[in-house]
Amino acid sequence: QVQLVESGGGLVQPGGSLRLSCAASGSIFSIYVMGWYRQAPGKQRELVATITTRGSTNYADSVKGRFTISRDNAKNAVYLQMNSLKPEDTAVYYCKKEPPGRSYWGQGTQVTVSS
Repeated sequence: QVQLVESGGGLVQPGGSLRLSCAASGSIFSIYVMGWYRQAPGKQRELVATITTRGSTNYADSVKGRFTISRDNAKNAVYLQMNSLKPEDTAVYYCKKEPPGRSYWGQGTQVTVSS
């Protein structure tokens, strides 16, 4: 069983920044592939970024150059630094433990980009 708890969401003006955090339970976090996803109202959940155990990253085209995913295995945490935020980034952001093995989701954290 893996528990994921996101934090760091909030209201930010366009062009601003936020840093999301995801705290994970479990003693083998370092071997998990982790991801951030988001779901805007009326839209399907979409991939934002993933990070492998070795730190290789992958990003959705819509966030490349603006968002950065990182991890700290000593703290069992994964982060999403979001810069140059746009209104279209408004969504609930979810942390996910990716396959292999069973997938787990956090409860999500709301990010609202508005003036």
